[in-house]
Formats: sequence, structure tokens, C-alpha cells
Amino acid sequence: MHRTALVVAVCAVVALLASGCAASVDGQAFASATVTAGIDPGFVHGTDGGDDDRLAAAVLRDLETWWGGQFPALAGGARFTPLKGYFSVDSSRDGPGPPCTDSASDVEGNAFYCPRADIIAYDRAALLPVLRQKFGDSAVVVVLAHEFGHSVQQRLESTSRTSAGLDSGAPTILSEGQADCYAGTFLRAVHDGDLPDLRTDDRGIDGAMSALITFRDPVGTDAADDRAHGNAFDRVSSFQDGYDGGPPACAGMTLQNRSFTQQSFASLSDAQSGGNLPLPDLLKAIGTDLDRYFGGLVRQRGGQWTPPAIRENAAGCGKDAVDLCAGTPPTLAVDDRALARVHDGIGDYASGTVVASRYALAAMAALGLPTTGAQAGTTALCLAGAYTGDVGKPGSDFTLSPGDLDEAVGLLERDDSAARSTDGAAPAGGAYARIEDFRRGVGGGATRCLAG
Repeated sequence: MHRTALVVAVCAVVALLASGCAASVDGQAFASATVTAGIDPGFVHGTDGGDDDRLAAAVLRDLETWWGGQFPALAGGARFTPLKGYFSVDSSRDGPGPPCTDSASDVEGNAFYCPRADIIAYDRAALLPVLRQKFGDSAVVVVLAHEFGHSVQQRLESTSRTSAGLDSGAPTILSEGQADCYAGTFLRAVHDGDLPDLRTDDRGIDGAMSALITFRDPVGTDAADDRAHGNAFDRVSSFQDGYDGGPPACAGMTLQNRSFTQQSFASLSDAQSGGNLPLPDLLKAIGTDLDRYFGGLVRQRGGQWTPPAIRENAAGCGKDAVDLCAGTPPTLAVDDRALARVHDGIGDYASGTVVASRYALAAMAALGLPTTGAQAGTTALCLAGAYTGDVGKPGSDFTLSPGDLDEAVGLLERDDSAARSTDGAAPAGGAYARIEDFRRGVGGGATRCLAG
């Protein structure tokens, strides 16, 4: 069930990486002071003993150790049985492949868990070095931890003393989301120094998460597709749920408590445009809907609302692509060239997220809340997420296209422009924190953003 989907998805990732579609993140997972270059990979079949295999071996050993301690609590006390083998493959050379394949070339640019043979195989020639170059060593950690997560699922499914395993008929997107969640739990242990061979810092977590963002399904993939892994928003959400909630949060994932935002295109024209509006059309359409949402929020909380006027090609009061400038009415001064770089480089809802966060600051001002300082930026970003979660509900005349949430994630992965306050202050923390703040609004609405 897992292997077919995984082969397709990771091959697609390598194609994306090779084409330069993903932004590089300076993330790094590294060995402890007593093990400076990974560990001896002699237990990995086919190893060449090189640095990539030494890193992979350290990850696999720590995964076995960590899951050995975590698994019994999920499985009614049952012990974790080690996998039957690990295989390092050089896909650039002709020859036989690992179990579940016909030749080494079948593994090109790929890593997978094969439940029939109970093994993990990976390509040390066209996958591991590419991941390390683009995202840092933590990308290797998250890929192997995801595959290991499938072995955990397999064992839970066959353990009669627990109901924590996914049913064998679970849709692929749910099983992949759970594997992303399990990967998040392991990366948290790496970050917190709970493992003998691996350590990483916040930049490493951002690097791992950026790799997952690159692993997203092509825009417009139906969530019911038997190869679906999830869009960027879904994959990062699963990863963060595991990172914050631990293995029980992952084991408890079901279709009843887990929703996925991935969707197919509703029309041919939407598919042809990639769901993207030209920037002037976006500003006009979203401006009306932002006025609806934030005006309603302010009035509901007893404030007076005057919508900010959007002025294109206007001199801003700061240095951002969109500045909220004081006045009567307040003004959203748009630097068209700067915003167009966001719009054209990532997608229309990346620029829409920036605009939404500036509207959020206007609403905060109308409610008498601070609009300066790092906390104000956090609140504004959360409120931009709350607006995003409201789009498409009754009363909204603006809709999100299948790729829009991924575009918001892409923006937040790249920079803090949607998390800055009116004085330019930005919250501490990197991409992980920004995406988490945005997700808090999407899932919890404005009440959660303004609580406390």
C-alpha cells in the first residue's frame, strides 16, 4: 500500500530539486561531539562506507533506538521488532536492486519502505546528496524518518492489542500524513538532544520542513488519488502536529479527526491558470472580501471600522511591499514591483497573504490593539490565517484555488514579510514558527488569535 505511492512521490521530489523549484534552507542535522561523521554503516546492505551512508546509518540506528522506547506505549506493551534490513543503492550503476525492485535503477532518486520485505531502501547517488545540498542533513533525517514511520504503521496494524494502527483500507493521503506526523515526532527528539547520534537546531527543523514542502503533490491532485501524499499545507500540518504532540497524536489520526485541504481544480480554466489571478485583479477581489471579514470582526468586538484604501504604486510609510500607513482612512501602500516579485515568484495567494496580514493590522488598530512590536506581527499573521480559514464560507465572495494554501506556506517558508508589524518588527523564530502561527488562525479563527 505504501510503496507504490512513495516511489512516485519521491521521484517527483528529485525532479523538483533538480529544476531548482525549491528554496534552499540552511538546515543541518549533525552527529554528537563523540561521533563526528555519522556511524559505521556496515549494517546497511550495499554501503560504500561514504559520508552519505554514515549519516543514513546514524539516522536509522537512532530511529530503531527511539522507536524501541516509544512503540510499546502505542501497542499495548508490544515490543518494537527491528526491520529486516536497510539497503543503500547506487542508482547510477547497472545491477540488481534491493528487495521489492528489479534493478538498481528502480530506486533512482527514491527512498521507500517495502512492507512485504520489511526493508527500507534509499538511493545514495541521486537522493541523499541532493537533499543534503539543497536543505542540509536534516532533509535526510526527515525522509528516512517518514519511511520508518510506515514500518511503525505496519507493526501497529499487525498488533492485535492496539487500535492505534491505521486500517489497511485507509486512504493513502491519511497513511502518508501519519508518516509525516511520525517524522515530526522524531525530529523533535533530534532537536531536543534525546538521541545518541544526531542533533539539530531550529534551522535544521526548518530545513527538514522545507524538504517536506518540496515533497508536496502537484497542484490539483485529488485527495482521493491513491498516490496522494498531501499538499504543502497538509504535509507541514502533519509534521508540526507530530513535532508538538508526540507519537500519540500521530497514532490517533483518523478520517474523523483529520481533514485535508488538498483538492482538484474545479474547472479547466482554473487548471490552465494554475488558479492564479493577475495581481491587479487579485487586489480588487481580495480587498472587497477582506473588508467583509475584518469589518465584521471589528464591529462584532465593538469597534468602528473604516477599511484601508489600497493604493498601488504608492510611496509607503515603511520599506515593505505593502505598508499600512496611518491616516483617515488608513492606506495600504503597495509597492507594485516588490509585491509582483512575490506574486510571480510564488503565486497569487502569497501576495494575498501579505495583503491580508496588513488588513489584520488595520483591524487591530481599530480595536485599540498594539500594531507595533513582535507580538503584533504574530497576531497579524495569525489573523491572516483566520481570514484564510473563513474564505469560501457563507457570505464570502472570494474563493481559494487548489494551490493557494501552498503559496501561503511558500511565502512563510521564505521570509517574514507577512509577520512584520507596522514598525517593521518581526517575531523571533524561523519558518516553522511562522507557519505554525498562520495555521493557528486557519484552524482556530480570530478568537484563538486574539485570546489573551
